[in-house]
Amino acid sequence: MIFSMLTQVRHVLARLRAMVAASVVILLAGCSANPIYQTTGIVLSNYSESEATPYVMQMSDPRMACALGEGTDALMYSFSRIIDAPDSTGSLLMLLAGNCMEYRAWEAELDYLRAEYHGNVPAAKDAREMSKRLYAITAERRYEAYQRAMAAYDFDPAAEPMECPFLFTDQDELTFLLGLLTGLQAIVNDANSGALAGVPRNIAPRAERAAQCVDNEKWGGLPNAVRALVWLLIPDTRPELSPDPWVVLENSAEMGVKAGIRASHAVQVVASETFGRPDVLASTIAEFAETEEQIDVWDTYRLVDHVARSVVTFSSDKHWTRNYGHRTPASFFGKMTAERDTSNVETMSLDGLL
Repeated sequence: MIFSMLTQVRHVLARLRAMVAASVVILLAGCSANPIYQTTGIVLSNYSESEATPYVMQMSDPRMACALGEGTDALMYSFSRIIDAPDSTGSLLMLLAGNCMEYRAWEAELDYLRAEYHGNVPAAKDAREMSKRLYAITAERRYEAYQRAMAAYDFDPAAEPMECPFLFTDQDELTFLLGLLTGLQAIVNDANSGALAGVPRNIAPRAERAAQCVDNEKWGGLPNAVRALVWLLIPDTRPELSPDPWVVLENSAEMGVKAGIRASHAVQVVASETFGRPDVLASTIAEFAETEEQIDVWDTYRLVDHVARSVVTFSSDKHWTRNYGHRTPASFFGKMTAERDTSNVETMSLDGLL
């Protein structure tokens, strides 16, 4: 009888020990990571870096690419609870998500311009307010993309003296450079929102310094275009012996065509709009349109060129909507008026038919 009771006590104690051990394992798993989730996160992060990102950068549909950014960013970063945050890929995902929101802001701005053109004051006010809200979200996303890009390469843009990050591959260089550009875009977007996002303006001088860490010629003049835009935003950042910022932007645009990546044209367009240079805006759009049949786009980073085209097209659409009430007709892309050039058009004589 006593032996039987002792046996039962041993079984109870064994079960208790097993339960305690299981509880400890569960608690530790909760505090660290479920092994399956951790493995999945590592695989997903590595796949995104090695396969998904290069594939997306070769796409020619910016809106589909931005949908990928919006759709997968939260999934990717949910794994940052159990593994290191994939900041290099995450920077590009948030950049794409920012593009999506900007496209919506563009549509709202065009709605505003159309309503204003037709004298519909309530509709114009509503569309204007909507565009501000959307630009604020765009600015927030782009500021996040900038921060991720800096974190991805352990780069402190405020450090004195500045130390350039180690950028081992072309993808690293482009991710870092686009991070800097996205930071500047966040400032512009925030200004368009009425400063609703509160993006810090000190990004600009830091981006100007950091852009020197990337080869200018290799990346189609984009690093110097970034610097020139900052010189216009904050004239005190311009080195004493540097060329005029507008000259730098023009040279950068030419280099972009040669490199097959026309992002510098987009920067030039943004600068001309921001600082009220309609002459530069008209010439930039015309030059961009002229290169359409000439440029050999850098296939590996095709998406960057197509995103630049969408920026230039929107700028043209704004001009046309403001002045004519509609977007740029396809046959007039590169022109700022509805007048056709008939100087070189051959006309057929009807005399022989009469």
